[in-house]
Amino acid sequence: MVVCGGDNVLAHRLAAELRGVYGEQVVLVLPSGAGEPNRPTGRALTTALIGRITAAVSRTTGNGNGSAHGTGNGNGSGEGGGGADLPRTLEAPELTDDVLVDAGVPQAAALALMHDDDETNIRAALAARRLNPRLRLVIRLYNRKLGQHVEELLDQAAAVAGLATTDASVTVLSDADTAAPALAATAVAGTSKVVHADGLLLRAVERTPPAPGQVAPRGLATLALLSATANDPAGAEGSDDAGVGAGPRLLPDDAAVAAAPGRGALVLETVSYSGSAPPPGFLTGRGVPLRELFSRRLRWSVAGFAAAVVGMAIASIVTTEDTTPLHATYLTLLDLFSMNDPATDGPMSRQILQLLAGLVGLLLLPILFAAVLEALGTFRTASSLRRPPRGLSGHVVLLGLGKIGTRVLARLRELDIPVVCVEADPEARGISLARRLRVPTVIGDVTEEGVLEAAKVHRAHALLALTSADTINLEAALYARSVKPDLRVALRLYDDEFATAVYRTLRAAHPGALTRSRSVSALAAPAFAGAMMGRQILGALPVERSVLLFAALDVSLQPQLTGRKISEVFRPGAWRVVALERASAEDPAVSSGLEWELDPDYALRPEDRVVLAATRQGLAELLARRPLPAQP
Repeated sequence: MVVCGGDNVLAHRLAAELRGVYGEQVVLVLPSGAGEPNRPTGRALTTALIGRITAAVSRTTGNGNGSAHGTGNGNGSGEGGGGADLPRTLEAPELTDDVLVDAGVPQAAALALMHDDDETNIRAALAARRLNPRLRLVIRLYNRKLGQHVEELLDQAAAVAGLATTDASVTVLSDADTAAPALAATAVAGTSKVVHADGLLLRAVERTPPAPGQVAPRGLATLALLSATANDPAGAEGSDDAGVGAGPRLLPDDAAVAAAPGRGALVLETVSYSGSAPPPGFLTGRGVPLRELFSRRLRWSVAGFAAAVVGMAIASIVTTEDTTPLHATYLTLLDLFSMNDPATDGPMSRQILQLLAGLVGLLLLPILFAAVLEALGTFRTASSLRRPPRGLSGHVVLLGLGKIGTRVLARLRELDIPVVCVEADPEARGISLARRLRVPTVIGDVTEEGVLEAAKVHRAHALLALTSADTINLEAALYARSVKPDLRVALRLYDDEFATAVYRTLRAAHPGALTRSRSVSALAAPAFAGAMMGRQILGALPVERSVLLFAALDVSLQPQLTGRKISEVFRPGAWRVVALERASAEDPAVSSGLEWELDPDYALRPEDRVVLAATRQGLAELLARRPLPAQP
């Protein structure tokens, strides 16, 4: 296996995953002078952390708060990681054909291109396909549309070369798309986690611990027993010192579920097809954005003006002989605009109403003038970022609009969750998306005074700290938790030991506050590694400090599955079949679609396909091409 990465953490973690979990021989290609990921560790990280916390505590004390509280790692899987056996490393300034040859691409089984630049990955993929037409390619691309076209192009090239029956497949993945649903779900109560691939939508729901004497719904399958219990709803997040049975238990059997009635569970609840949506209608989404064009005071003024017109029309009907509401309203409007003849010969009531209508008409002029000015000002500032409105509350504060933050922002807006973004770089990737979606955004460094206050963090529901700097994320969480102790917080942290230590300390300080940490590389690396092994990985679900993978496998390629009943195939803690696609007896190429209500006595045939939920070790056992290394 060859892994090419531009000194990014995901490339190192993927190489360690292939080497440590699957037992593969790996060559890691890095830019010259890259080496290990450039992250502060050890004493440097501790010094930087102490400086950040001291600044946060000093700033908080000046605001009248006695202490700063924060959040830590609930996932325990930091951005870094590595196995005991390090892969062979090759350094080169550019990823040229000669470098690919030196890395062994002509003889390799698979190549992963993990650079941050999409163009670099595509260029290397085309060169690698020329060097080895049978090579399995796994490409990291941020641009999803471009990724689909590249995948079709390279697969078509393999088919033209007569390699359609081989495993020369192309898989395009995005670490941002893999991690975004899990990161967005941590900000929402009643957490649901989604795997979305190829039109298939898998939704897993975290069930809170049921009350004594009650049984929680099981759904289609119980994927994990969580560390959360009736006595500790927040859970220990599977930390190392949680004790036996306190951490998450992946893929439990019925006996284990029945023996743990007071524990929370991750349940596969709904499965649906999510294909391309039909094109919107002619008027869909074309409503006039009155809320954006005109202020609240102006809208209330117009409403009051309309109520005055209706009131005077009713008074005209009651006091005069005009019994037609439409005609009475018409006369009232003529009086408002001073277009009607004076009612000198009319009754007194008519004359009084005409004078009142003239007075209201005078009040209408400044309202119209204000509407024109506000509309012009709105159009003039349409290209600028919105500021958080005054009365905003119950929103999510999102720190960082890089690749990950941009995907999380899009996900939150799809769920109609109010968001306020904070970004230090006005040219960041997600700024254009925030401007287009009209999401309130604060430009500034979160470590500076007043930035989080401008984002209304004291009235927020949750904080997502997704910048690439651990200390910045931690300081922001510390300060936000000091302002609002019960704030729901999700952190992106790099170092595993550092994150675990932070979680243990701050979990004890705030046992009732929900604190979570998620690592992008920890979520994405198992999916990339499974694709390197040549199988279709639908996605990964974070389960506290562990990851649960969903894979679509051909039964004919798995000796452990062929000819065995579904009940016999299930291995607690390793894998279980959650869906089945039966091949037709007349034509094996025709299938009846995925079945989710499974018959435990059905014997799997070689022409069938299954969707498996598996742990990392379980999937490695299924896909390994050589004996696996001994696990501790």
